[in-house]
Order: sequence, then structure tokens, then C-alpha cells
Amino acid sequence: MRCAILGLVAGAALLQNQASLWPKPILLLLLLLSLISFVFTCKLDHVAVRVACCLLGGAIAGFAWAGLYAHYHLSHDLPKEWEGRDVTLVGTIDSLPSSMEQGVRFNFAVERVVEPPDAAEAIPPRLALSWYTAFRAEELQAVGKVLPGERWQLTVRLRRPHGNANPYGFDYEVWLLEQNLRATGYVRPDANTRHKNQRLDTFVVSPRSIVERSRGWLRERILDALPDKDYAGVIVALVIGDQRAVNQSDWQVFNRSGVGHLISISGLHITMIAGLFSALVFSLWRRSFFTALDLPLLLPAQKAAALAGVCIALTYVSLAGFGIPAQRTLYMLSVVALALWVGRISAVSHVLCAALGLVVLLDPWAVLWPGFWLSFGAVAILLYATVGRAQSYSMVQHTRTEKTFSSLKAASHTQYVVTIGLVPLTMLLFGQVSLISPVANAIAIPLVSFVVTPLSLAGSVLPSPWSAWMLGCAHWIIESLAGVLAWMSAFPSAVWTTPLSSWPAFMAALIGTLWMLAPRGWPVRWLGVAGLVPLLIARPTHPNDGQAWVTAFDVGQGMALLIETPRKRLLYDTGPAFSSESDGGNRVILPYLKARGIDTLDAMIVSHSDNDHSGGALSILREINVKKLMSSLPANHSIVTQSSQHEHCLAGQQWEWDGMHFEMLHPSVENYDNAKLKPNGRSCTLRIAIGSQSMLLAGDIEAPQETDLLRRRGEELRSTVLLAPHHGSGTSSTKAFLNAVQPRLALFQVGYRNRYHHPKTEVFERYAHLGIERVRSDDAGAVSIVFDGNRNGDAVTWKEYRKEHARYWYGH
Repeated sequence: MRCAILGLVAGAALLQNQASLWPKPILLLLLLLSLISFVFTCKLDHVAVRVACCLLGGAIAGFAWAGLYAHYHLSHDLPKEWEGRDVTLVGTIDSLPSSMEQGVRFNFAVERVVEPPDAAEAIPPRLALSWYTAFRAEELQAVGKVLPGERWQLTVRLRRPHGNANPYGFDYEVWLLEQNLRATGYVRPDANTRHKNQRLDTFVVSPRSIVERSRGWLRERILDALPDKDYAGVIVALVIGDQRAVNQSDWQVFNRSGVGHLISISGLHITMIAGLFSALVFSLWRRSFFTALDLPLLLPAQKAAALAGVCIALTYVSLAGFGIPAQRTLYMLSVVALALWVGRISAVSHVLCAALGLVVLLDPWAVLWPGFWLSFGAVAILLYATVGRAQSYSMVQHTRTEKTFSSLKAASHTQYVVTIGLVPLTMLLFGQVSLISPVANAIAIPLVSFVVTPLSLAGSVLPSPWSAWMLGCAHWIIESLAGVLAWMSAFPSAVWTTPLSSWPAFMAALIGTLWMLAPRGWPVRWLGVAGLVPLLIARPTHPNDGQAWVTAFDVGQGMALLIETPRKRLLYDTGPAFSSESDGGNRVILPYLKARGIDTLDAMIVSHSDNDHSGGALSILREINVKKLMSSLPANHSIVTQSSQHEHCLAGQQWEWDGMHFEMLHPSVENYDNAKLKPNGRSCTLRIAIGSQSMLLAGDIEAPQETDLLRRRGEELRSTVLLAPHHGSGTSSTKAFLNAVQPRLALFQVGYRNRYHHPKTEVFERYAHLGIERVRSDDAGAVSIVFDGNRNGDAVTWKEYRKEHARYWYGH
């Protein structure tokens, strides 16, 4: 059975890497054949053959099951013809709403379509909606106070699921698919609709509504008891698993110190609460709750305690929103309880595999998330390093001091095993490992798990003033702990970072780790360290001499490009700011740089002050060493004041990097002196020459600036690749300018269905009529361009991320 479950996981993982789904009849046939094969496999006598057949049969079953599961979810897609149309719906608030600066976000379970009637078959059953206070200046509106379980009538405008597609970036589209959210959209203002947005019922009873309303009630109690407290969001995360209120700066500290796994409803917390509740029920059941009922004669106390533990674990996991670590713990506890009820002792490995199989059966996309592998990997490595060897740490002691020392020794060994054992997986998934993690966890685990979490849980349900006292005490402990962790994580050597490891390096590190953690008596265990060497000495890749790499990120409606020469790197623009906590810098660019192991930029250019170009700059400056900033920003701009060295972009600036020529074409001194000129008119315009090839980065210049460039530079503007000025707006890309540049390829960095309608249809067609190949980031995702001066033939090649990394959910 264990081999079959491992095969099931492998098959589901294989399916999630497919560019397209197999037809449903074939998948059904595969699933049926795999089930039949299991019947015959059980009768095989040869162990090796039986194991191989179980693995293969499980893989086929996992592949088929995950494919059928995906077909079902994708069948609810919003048709393209219904994008951008107003639809009035009646439904219930289906999730815990999330507040943001501009309004509120929530999931909406559709019950019926009010208008138009023909939309009834087109609208998916669940939607991800936003309700903005001011989507546009002319659409100011009051946002309704929505609560889970309420029934509302809303007029919404929808679009199909779409997210930014970048290497090493978060895949929003598959996350929506996993949540069965097959359309996103926003609530339209009452002034622009025929039907008023209104609450119809205050509560609609359903299991999900009850759970989500309970989570909302607990969150409000915590926030009311801790008004304006910095770490109230951490307390909320520990009680209901909602991490959205934890600040990004705090996450940085928690992750650098290696305690991020504690800032949620973790498996340790669930096990602790379930164990305490089971012990209480066991004690009271044995005493028949101090009555004369003789309850143990009706049901043994052990079974009653096991049932109580599973029930409280289910309740707690429901509050956590069924996260992967929480699911794993619930299923493991359930299997143990079931084994006790039926009188069968289960091996720990059977329990772990049963939980693993249940998670994948209920959520085949779980294999795509780091939490899945870290959660089960941590338990697996603990089993490998401790099962069958516990006697070394549990010898009978004769004094309290000896018992205490033995407990500390066992805890230290557990921390050592987890820290060392997860290094290969952590480096594969994140490209970094916290060197202060053992010390930080030794402090944080007992405090968070055995003090803060019980106080937070008790404080969230007890009446005032006890709730305020307990929550205040929990907050003070977290605040003090965060101060210590911030001090520790500030050390330059707190985190070891390298580029994300390759699979060969990962396998070598995994073998080395297992060698180091092998039982005593295993020959020269210290040689396992050699397996980690490929991980630790990895260095960032870079172009060869004569080459240049350009990565045009998919940042939505904005610009951001990374230009790399053999020894230098330049970032041109930084994408938009989505909110005070989220921007193109920390959501797209930094994950890419860190995954590549890049911690220094030789230069960063912020073309002008518009949000879609400068929004991510501060995040970049905080996280990456930027040697020089060039921009057209005023001297008092926050980006300029945060930079270590700033220089205004000015026409005529030139420099050489690795034999490649960089020249600033715009703006001129006159542009800076013209107070009436919009920021677009001062966009830093850069031309890069790589051998006989070149690239022109035009920012948001418009027709007057294009005319000025034509007058001053003429044929010198000719370039192989052009970053379309102003995203292809109707005020730029004049025919004369395009005739002068004569690009082979034009890049349009635009957001999906952006409100500016960039690129304009007539402009986009203008490029086509001139024979220019066009690539849009909303269709292609990130675009990787290689300029190769060493080749005699086609010296410029490019790849589109959505094609190179094709997945079956793209385009749905």
C-alpha cells in the first residue's frame, strides 16, 4: 500500500506538469485499468515485482485521478464572450473577507443569475471578487460590510482567471484552479447599474458558512482586543490560520530566522491541542464525568479519547482553512484513531503514507506547493532518523537532573535532524537556508507552541476582560520574540543563499544528508557532508563573452526588464505598486533574482515617476545592493533619497560593459527645464548595442519625444528589438518613428484586459503592417531574449514563458 501511495503522488505530480490534459475517456480507462491491476498485484509472490507493479499502478491512478479532477474544475470556466460584461447575481459570501486599502476581497458562491438571463449557464459557481471604493475617480462608492454566510445581490464585471507568468514566480492561475474559482472580477457601482447592490439575508446556513463566520468572529475579537498592535496579525494567524494581516517586513524576519512555519496553525499546534483535549476526555470518561453512568462499560476510555482528539483536531483544522500541514496532521491523527478503534496497530510509515494519499486524493494540486513537500518531508526525515533508535535517548534515569538532560538531548537531536534533513529540499525550493534556524527554533518553538498558542486560543473565546488579558500577554510574548529574532536575522551571515539547485545537485545533497543521519555504526557518516558541496558552491549563471540576456518580466500593466552582460546587470524599471505591501519588485523581480542567486545590481534605471514603472523600486532598494540609480525623478523623491548613488538620466550619457555599448538618448536638459512636461515626456530612453544587434528601451515617451529623437538621431535609432513606447498607447509609436527604428521584434508589456486598453488596436496593427514581430506579456508571460555576438546567423533569439513552461491551465 505504501508503494501504491508513493506512486499515486508521483502520478499526480506528473499530471501537473502537462501542457494539456488527456481526454476524459482515456483517463477513465487508465483509472479502471490501474484498479484492476491492483487486484492482480496482490496475488504476486515476487516482492520486487509486486513493489514495481504497485508503484506503476499507483502512478497511473494518480495521473488519471488528477486529470479527471482538473477536467471537472476547468469545466466551470467563464466563456471569453462574457468577459467585461455586467452581470447581476445573487449568492453568498463564501470566504473570510480580506480588507485592503481600496476596499475588500472575498469569494462569492453564485446561487442564481438575475440579469441577463442567458448568463445562467456561463457564470461559474464560485467567483473571486473585489469591491473597490474607487476603481476609477468617477466611480466613488461605499463598500458594503460583507460577512461570511451573507446573501447578497451584486452587479459584477468578470474576467477569466489570469495571473502574471514569470520564472520562479507564484502561479496565481493554478491557485485559482485549486480553489475552484473560475472567474475573477469586481463589484460595479450602483450608479452605473440597473440593480442595486444589497444584502438580502444576514446568514445562510451551510457548513462552510458556519466555519467561515466563526473564523470571522474570532478574528474580530482578536483585532478588537489588540487595536493597532503590530503583531495582532500573528495572533490571528495562530488562531484561525489567516496570515494576510502579517506584515511583509515581519515575514522577512520570520523566514530569515527559519521560524515561518510556526506563524500558522501548524501540525505541532494541532497535535498539542488534540492531545490535551484527548487527555481531558480520557480522565473524565474514566470517572464517567463524576456520575454513575459507567461510561467505560459502554465505550472504552481510550476510544472516547481518540474520538474526542480527532473531533477537536477537525475543528481546529477547519479554522485553519485546511492548509497542507494542518491536513497532514488531521489525517495522521485520524488514521491512528481508526487503528485504535479497530484494534490494529499501524506502523508510523503507514500512518504517514495514508495521510499523504488522502491529501493528494482530495487536492491533486497540493504537490505544486512547497508546504506539501516541507510538511511531509520533515515528518519523513524524523521517522528515518529516530524510529527504532529512541532507546538511545529514553534510557531510565534516576534523578530529575538526568531526566531533564535526557529530554534536552532528545529535543536537540530532533532539531538537528530537521535542520540538516531539510537542507536539500529547502535549497531546491527556496535557494536559501537559515543558519540561525536551530537557535531561533529552540527559542520560538516552546514559546509559540506551548505558551502563545494556548493563550491566543483561550483569549479568543473567553469573555472580557479575561480575553484582553490573555491576548495582550500573548502579543507581548510575540513582540518580544520578534525583537530577538530581528536582532538575530540582522546578522549578515544569518542566511546562506545560493541559486536554486539543479536536480543532480539536489539528489547528491539528499544522499549525503541521509548518509549523515544514518544509524550509529554506519561507516564514516561524516562523509555525507560531501553531498552538500554542490549546493553550497553553486554560483549564479551569466552570459558568455559576447552575449547579453534580457528578461522582460510579466508585471501586469507596467515595465520591468533585466539586462545581463557577462559581468554586469542592469534593471530597467521596476513594475507597478499594487498596494502598500505588494508591488512588482517584491512579487516578481526579487523572487527571480533570489532564485538566480543574484544579490547585486550594477545599475537600476527608473525611467519616470509613474507608478507602473517606479512602484517596485523601494522594494528592490531594500533587498538588493544597487550600486547606482539612474532616473528622471526629482531630487526629493523617496526612491532617490533611498538610493546610495543617484544620477539623472541625460541624453548623451554613454558607458561600456563587457564590450557592449549603452547610450542614453532622452531626456535632454530642456526636458527637465520644461515644467509643463508630463513625467512620460522625461522617460529615460536607453539604447544598447551588442555587436551588430541592438535594443531600444523607450519607456513612456510619446509622439513629441519620438519626433525629437528622429530630429536629433535619425537613422541612429535603428534597433533589432524595441520596447514599445508607452505600452503601445495611441499617443506613441508613430509610423515615422517605427520606420526609423525598423525593429525585428517589438515587446508590449501590458496587463491582461487593462483599463487603458493598451496596446491600442490601431497601433498594434501598425506594427504588423510594417512586418514587425510582436510579443505581448499578457499572452506570452515573461520573455527571455538572447543576443549572441558570437553567432554569424540568427544572433537574436527569444522565448515566451507561457510556451516554454506550458501548463494545461494556461488559457483557461
